Amino acid sequence: MLLDIHPDNPDERKIKKVVECLLDGGVIIYPTDTVYGMGCDIHNAKAFQKISQLKNIKPEKANFSIICHDLSHISEYTRHMDNTTYKVMKRALPGPFTFILHAGSSLPKHFKNKKKTIGIRIPDHLIPRAIVNELGRPILTTSVHDDDEILDYITDPYDIHEKFKDKVDIVIEGGFGHNQASTVVDCTTGTYEVLRQGLGRLEDIL
Repeated sequence: MLLDIHPDNPDERKIKKVVECLLDGGVIIYPTDTVYGMGCDIHNAKAFQKISQLKNIKPEKANFSIICHDLSHISEYTRHMDNTTYKVMKRALPGPFTFILHAGSSLPKHFKNKKKTIGIRIPDHLIPRAIVNELGRPILTTSVHDDDEILDYITDPYDIHEKFKDKVDIVIEGGFGHNQASTVVDCTTGTYEVLRQGLGRLEDIL
C-alpha cells in the first residue's frame, strides 16, 4: 500500500493506520530527514526477522538502529550516559545523526547484538516521530537503498513503492528523500568517533 502523508502536517488518522499495521507485525517504509527508512515495531521478533531477510543480514548480526521520539525516550533504551554526551546529543537532535550508545535492559533480546550497543535516531522529520509517539515505543530503522555494488539510495517514494510493494505492508509517500544517510557517531568509548560520514557534520555540534 502507498500511503500519502503530508510531511509538515501528518494526518492523525493515517498515523494511527500505520501504527495499527506495526502492532499487527507489519513492515513499513517511511521518510526521514535523510534517506527513506524501513522499519517495524522493535518488540515484534517476526517483523525484525523479515527485515533482516529483506536486507540479507543474519538477525543475530544485524546492527539496526531505533527511532525515538525525543531525548527522554532514549534513556529508556540505553544505559546511563554522561552529561557531555547528553549535551552533544541535545544539540544534534532532532537531526541527521545516529548515535551509538550502550544498550539498556529495556531492549528486547532479539534486538541486542553481541556488542550490546544500539544506534539511536531522532530524525528532524514529523512523520517518523509522530509514528513513534503514537506507538509509544521506538521503531527499528534501516536505510532503503538499491542492491548494487555502489550504495545508491532511492529518493523517489513512487520508485520505492514499485520496488517494495510486494515485500512490505506500507510505503509512506512523504516527499522526496535525500541521497545521503545519517552520520554515525560512536559514543561508547569516551570519545566521539565518526563511523560513517553522512548528512550531519559532527564539528558543527561539538
